[in-house]
Amino acid sequence: MPIKAIIWDIGGVLVRSIDRQPRTELAAKFGLTYEALENLVFGAAQGRLAQLGEVTSTSHLAWVCQQLGLPVSAGGEFLNAFFGGDALDQDLVAFIRKLHKNYKSGVISNGFDDVRSAIHNKWCMADAFDHVVISGEVGLMKPDPRIFELSVSGLQIEPEEGVFIDDMPANVAGARAFGLQAVQFISTQQTIAAIKALL
Repeated sequence: MPIKAIIWDIGGVLVRSIDRQPRTELAAKFGLTYEALENLVFGAAQGRLAQLGEVTSTSHLAWVCQQLGLPVSAGGEFLNAFFGGDALDQDLVAFIRKLHKNYKSGVISNGFDDVRSAIHNKWCMADAFDHVVISGEVGLMKPDPRIFELSVSGLQIEPEEGVFIDDMPANVAGARAFGLQAVQFISTQQTIAAIKALL
C-alpha cells in the first residue's frame, strides 16, 4: 500500500539535547550525574506516572523540586536550566512541512500534559500536524500498541500506510509489530534519506 502519513516522535527526534553542558552543570550542582538527573525527571516511577497522565506536569515538577531540596517556586528556573541545551530541529520541521503538502502527518509522544501547549506556543509547529497523540493525555505510552491505534485511527489510515519515526529501538520495534513501517532516528540526514527512500 502507498504511504499516506508520516508520524513523528518529539523528544529525541524533533527536539533534542544539542548541548549537554547546561544539564551537566545543573546535575553537578546537586551532586548528580547527567544520567541520574535525567532519570529523576523522566525515568523514575513518578516520571512514568506523569507520562501516563496520572499526575500533572505541575505536580511532577513539585515532586522533582522536593527531591532536590528546592522550593516549588524555583521550578521554572530549574526547567529553564534542565532544558537549556535542547533545541528544535528546524531542518526536520521544514521537511515535515514540505511533506505535509502531499502526506498526512502526526505525532506520538511519550510526554507530560504540557506537551500540546509547547507544540503550539513554544515550538510553534502545530500547523505541521494533522493529529497529535500525547501519552499524558491518553494514559498510554509507547510501545503499547493501543497508542499506535489511536494515531492511525485519528489519521484515518491503515497501519501499513504510515511511517513512524522514533529514536528508541523499543518504540520502533513496537510500531513495526503493530504494522507500521518505522525508521529509527539516528541523525537528521539519515532520517530524511530513509523517509525519501520509503516514499
